[in-house]
Amino acid sequence: MPWSAAFDDPITLRGGRKLRTLQEAADHVMHLPEDTQHGPHWQTAIETLIHAAETGGGWMMFARIAMLRALNADTGRN
Repeated sequence: MPWSAAFDDPITLRGGRKLRTLQEAADHVMHLPEDTQHGPHWQTAIETLIHAAETGGGWMMFARIAMLRALNADTGRN
């Protein structure tokens, strides 16, 4: 599955920006501070994004959920 594959429902970020594809989600993670990227929630999100890009199918849903969990985990700390 290509990195340009779209989520069934976009992920809305604070400020209204939306992550529509695996690539947009991966780019978002890559722009986070390195120490944030190494957090457990973000590591899970990264792993599921890679699995989704490699195999597709249900991994797209898992990747979306992992991204939402990581985003919510970061929001809870602020």
